[in-house]
Amino acid sequence: MSAGCLRPVLSRAFRVVCGGGGCWTPSCRFLIYSETPNNIAPSWRFSLFSTAAGDTGESLAPKKKKQDPRARDTIGSVGRKISQRHLQVIGVTGEDLGAMHRADAIRLMDEQGLKLVLVNEHKDPPVYRLMSGKQIHEERLKLREKQKVKAGPVQVKELTFSSDIGSHDLTTKLKQVQSWLEKKHHVKITMRSRRADPTVSLDVNLERVVQQLEVTVGYVSKPMAIRDGQAAMCVLRPPSAKELAQKRQKELTIMGHSATGSK
Repeated sequence: MSAGCLRPVLSRAFRVVCGGGGCWTPSCRFLIYSETPNNIAPSWRFSLFSTAAGDTGESLAPKKKKQDPRARDTIGSVGRKISQRHLQVIGVTGEDLGAMHRADAIRLMDEQGLKLVLVNEHKDPPVYRLMSGKQIHEERLKLREKQKVKAGPVQVKELTFSSDIGSHDLTTKLKQVQSWLEKKHHVKITMRSRRADPTVSLDVNLERVVQQLEVTVGYVSKPMAIRDGQAAMCVLRPPSAKELAQKRQKELTIMGHSATGSK
């Protein structure tokens, strides 16, 4: 009796939810769907126990765009858009003008016909410098050269010749080495011996060859004997600023001693 009363109730409830698309039959316990289309909203076509991404009520947080670390390595005028109230200002010739209000810094910029360039925003107060357009252009060129040196792996060029190479051919090869070094490449030089002569020190001979270069060089690997003394090898690189300064100091010292001896 109770089952007979419950069936009409369930059938009516289902028709209300599904828009009249199904009914219970006395001879079947299963639900039969009508082929007539219903006007159920798309969101109701999912199972009542399923969850969709839009039903959670939570909005996805927008992804932050990654900042290019090279974007900070730029030099340019900030114009009049200065967010900080107080600034540390450096003059066009490098003198420290002290801390001042941004209005005074902008007035000074306009009076001298210069541009304000942010130097260090992490200090308190941040450091700005007054620069001319020519100075900004020169600093950009310097920064571009530094970035070229840092970017990409170092290329290693290779050069091989025998120990009995002719003077003309050796001069040609040394010019090639010099050209590679000027392009900031590393150069691997190998000297081979055609004769098995134990009295010949190929590493010493290779060092003498390197000394014939007309430019200052640095060593990644100094001349050393390889292949049981049948060859010698070294790797050259462009000189560092410290090595160039040391060479210059040495030349000045030699010139000073020569001038003292002549007196």
